[in-house]
Amino acid sequence: MITTLSSYSLGATRTKSDQIAISSYGQTSKTSKADEGSSNSDSSTLTISTLSTQLAASAKLIDERVATLSPDELAKKTKAVLSQIEGESYFANKAKYDSEVPNTSDQELLNRAKQATAFVNSAAQGSKSEKNPFAGLSREQLSNIVNDDSGTYTVNERRAASYEADFQEEEWRVKVTSAGMNEYNSSGKMTKFFTAVLDHFKALPTIEQALYPKEYATDLQSRIDLDFNYRTNQAGDDEKTQQSFLDMIFDSLSKNKKSTATATATEAQTEEQPTE
Repeated sequence: MITTLSSYSLGATRTKSDQIAISSYGQTSKTSKADEGSSNSDSSTLTISTLSTQLAASAKLIDERVATLSPDELAKKTKAVLSQIEGESYFANKAKYDSEVPNTSDQELLNRAKQATAFVNSAAQGSKSEKNPFAGLSREQLSNIVNDDSGTYTVNERRAASYEADFQEEEWRVKVTSAGMNEYNSSGKMTKFFTAVLDHFKALPTIEQALYPKEYATDLQSRIDLDFNYRTNQAGDDEKTQQSFLDMIFDSLSKNKKSTATATATEAQTEEQPTE
């Protein structure tokens, strides 16, 4: 049952080493004004202003990309961009990315890039000793950073943002899976679970939705409409085509499980090599 639920609540998956790092990485605390700057009020103001300016530029870039590319083109572009920060491409250039320094004299940006590198390397070892510089940002802000390949952020900053997005996704998955199990145990149904997953999908940034199978939302809606009871093997209206519980599990896995990060990276590198 957990397998079935997880197949619907997966975010962008990664390599096995990445998944271990993300699962072991816990968010120490949400970003606060005290965290965003030093005790000096001017420094704090500068920090917020700098990041806000970058976030606004990233949002504009992604909005333009979404508006000008077809769904297939957007998915292809997103896969190519993601291949820069995960999978074989990332690790092949890791030394370069670890030494990457922003082209600026702004000490705040230099410090954040250094912190991002320290974080991703620490998290890869399963350590919680380093704080993610993007902890607490919204899912949309994180997605914009991850997909901004303009040079506004270092590769390790984008990777750090992806860790935080995956951490938030994992928190949601744990909650929705638990609720789904409770629904099944009490009623034999998963209708509320599928509704929660569909709502979550619709709330994702468009650029992330592009990575899901085209039939993902319609498939979820059909399961909601079916209102299937997995104990009695009957649909809610007792007239629609019925499937056994095991058939539904295998169907869920085969149709809706996301591609692995390795496959994504390979496909993206084949179709559109990112600029190093």
